[in-house]
Amino acid sequence: MTAAGRAMAEAAEKESGYNEESTDESEEDESEEEPKLKYERLSNGVTEILQKDAASCMTVHEKFLALGTHYGKVYLLDVQGNITQKFDVSPVKINQISLDESGEHMGVCSEDGKVQVFGLYSAEEFHEMFDCPIKIVAVHPHFVRSHFKQFVTGGKKLLLYERGWMNRWKPSVLHEGEGNIRNIKWRGHLIAWANNMGVKILDMISKQRITNVPRDDISLRPDMYPCSLCWKDNLTLIIGWGNSVKICSVKERHASEMRDLPNRYVEIVFQFDTEFYISGLAPLCDQLVILSYVKEISEKTEVECCARPRLDIVQPLPESCEEISSDALTVRGFQENECRDYHLEYSEGESLFYIISPRDVVVAKERDQDDHIDWLLEKKKYEEALMAAEISQKTIKKHKILDIGLAYINHLVEKGEYDLAARKCQKILGKNTELWEFEVYKFKEIGQLKKAVDMLLDNEDKISIDRVVEELENRPELQHVYLHKLFKRDHHKGQRYHEKQISLYAEYDRPNLLPFLRDSTHCPLEKALEICQQRNFVEETVYLLSRMGNSRSALKMIMEELQDVDKAIEFAKEQDDGELWEDLILYSIDKPPFITGLLNNIGTHVDPILLIHRIKEGMEIPNLRDSLVKILQDYNLQILLREGCKKILVADSLSLLKKMHRTQMKGVLVDEENICESCLSPILPSDASKSFNVVVFHCRHMFHKECLPVSNTVSSVQFCNICSAKHRGPGSTILEMKK
Repeated sequence: MTAAGRAMAEAAEKESGYNEESTDESEEDESEEEPKLKYERLSNGVTEILQKDAASCMTVHEKFLALGTHYGKVYLLDVQGNITQKFDVSPVKINQISLDESGEHMGVCSEDGKVQVFGLYSAEEFHEMFDCPIKIVAVHPHFVRSHFKQFVTGGKKLLLYERGWMNRWKPSVLHEGEGNIRNIKWRGHLIAWANNMGVKILDMISKQRITNVPRDDISLRPDMYPCSLCWKDNLTLIIGWGNSVKICSVKERHASEMRDLPNRYVEIVFQFDTEFYISGLAPLCDQLVILSYVKEISEKTEVECCARPRLDIVQPLPESCEEISSDALTVRGFQENECRDYHLEYSEGESLFYIISPRDVVVAKERDQDDHIDWLLEKKKYEEALMAAEISQKTIKKHKILDIGLAYINHLVEKGEYDLAARKCQKILGKNTELWEFEVYKFKEIGQLKKAVDMLLDNEDKISIDRVVEELENRPELQHVYLHKLFKRDHHKGQRYHEKQISLYAEYDRPNLLPFLRDSTHCPLEKALEICQQRNFVEETVYLLSRMGNSRSALKMIMEELQDVDKAIEFAKEQDDGELWEDLILYSIDKPPFITGLLNNIGTHVDPILLIHRIKEGMEIPNLRDSLVKILQDYNLQILLREGCKKILVADSLSLLKKMHRTQMKGVLVDEENICESCLSPILPSDASKSFNVVVFHCRHMFHKECLPVSNTVSSVQFCNICSAKHRGPGSTILEMKK
């Protein structure tokens, strides 16, 4: 049973005067599949009617509903179930109500053989009495038009009444002899009816019967398991009988096939069986809505009993069907109902389906986006609900994106997913300052303002840094987390709180204190040194002393407090100060382990001889031989590196020299477009027969020989005046052309 079916079952218990159903009997289904329909009871006037009477039939028009009862009453209702008109038709059961398409004319038949056809808004009326119960009446769909004043009745005969000359009604027999006619559906020019033998279709234009569809299970009593008929359109008839469904298509016969046959024929395009007995059918686009009567074996008494009816949506296939959805409906008095007591009527334009039983009328509707969001929220699928609301925000009426978002945040908090809840705040709360403050306080109250720091930092334009720090004054551990993450994002935004952060790091997060001191340019070093010395934070104190220029004190602290020769050597390397190396050697000279460490590490920074000369004779130094070997190896390595570098430099120099020589040896193109850089005349004379003398430099500047100034130097090498003046380096001449 779907959530919609369960909701309807619960609603039944709340209706005053009807307590037959117990919630303990409700079917439970934990399926995650969303229902396709939603349900509600037709109340108001219908509730009043069914407290004293029982529903026998109903017909749906787009403007109103017409309900017939067992006490012979016909009520016109609005879509909310309010009574607008009442007709006392008969003292016995109303079997059928028929309306034309305009909703202006109504046909009614009853169990005592009475038939009435009358205008709801006019004085025209027709009465007829038969000597047997009339189970069915159907008025012409276009009865409102004068030339279509026709209706048919079904009892032992199928009678057609037509209004003729002088407004007299003339009956004619369309069919008889196959038992009582229990259902008729008139659509356009086609009439379909069901009797004990099967279903027939009559073409009213040619007055010919065009098909006979026999019923499959003749063992079922037709009065207890009546045939359900409905027209999907003017040419498609849907038949449900017993547990069999047939979808028939009316088609035109080809002229060559006619002979004595009707000009139309019927083809069964879909046929399948259902699990339960069919009480009603209705089309839903290319799918079918089926109301089923269900019997089951009672677990307590082991006797077959009536169960809740089902409303299924199926997709017809050529010889089977695919179930789309299935709902078990709790209707009043379902334990006493038979298959014939249920009816399914529908409103074509609005996809509304009415389930009629003697003591209940239930309306099924296609679910809209609001219903879809309701279902997602019920299943706690808040992310999907939020997305659905955002996509359909212009069409949804019941839900607001903000309300869904707040419910989502609360859900995440309840589940303990504080980090995700905080991240969602940015998207959901937008620029609503009041909501931001409310959510921040909520996170603070549950002690989870940390899995909210990113949220606050992402929205500092809405909640300022100063405001957050102030609010967290009594929770310094949270204050630290906020300021720490702020510093990681931007070293300068919270600079006014850097002094405060020294104490916070020292108290709650010492591992990050040294990185903070290194990265902060706004931290007061004296204050930091005071705090670190008070807490005996050696590494941090060493860093601060060196940063404040007191490297010797820092080195002394490393050696005396930490007694870590490797760290002392590393510190000396970083500072690259000869005096520090001297202090380190003096401190280590009477400590053999320190001497070993120095011998192993200072070879590339300080001459090891300075240390070796100061070692006292007879002092035992651990691993001295290995240390000396390492010094020699380091020295050899340095020699090898220098020789290798020298070879590379020589090879590179030679290669570049050769490349320069090859380049300078290349020819230079001189043509009529080139000019003398001194006189700006063409470099080549216009008369090629005349002699000329041209000088071309490596920088590609060209001069007439006579335009070059006389060199004052003793050297015969000439240089380009232009390049020399621009300090681009002299370009010596590479070519002197004479002719």
